[in-house]
Amino acid sequence: QVQLVESGGGLVQAGGSLRLSCAASGRTFSSYAVAWFRQAPGKEREFVVAISWRGGSTSYADSAKGRFTISRDNAKNTVYPQMNSLKPEDTAVYYCAAGPSFARVTTTPSNWGQGTQVTVSS
Repeated sequence: QVQLVESGGGLVQAGGSLRLSCAASGRTFSSYAVAWFRQAPGKEREFVVAISWRGGSTSYADSAKGRFTISRDNAKNTVYPQMNSLKPEDTAVYYCAAGPSFARVTTTPSNWGQGTQVTVSS
């Protein structure tokens, strides 16, 4: 079983940057794909970015392309989404999720973290 803990959220001004972290426990994490989702108040949870277990493949939502990047350090069991040029509409709770399939992690991950709040002020 993989347990996920997010960190790095906070308050940032529009145009600023944040780097989130997703730390995982469980020896199978290095073979899991990881995705990030977000949920804004009154809206459905949406996919943001994903990375394959080796880091060789990534996937980005249109809203994240050109502004967000994702990397992972399997030795540290941690995944890092870097969010740049943040906008007020990026305000949401961001969730880390993981699963054994990169193709499916963007829609039906098997493990979820508790989430971290990101607030972007205008």
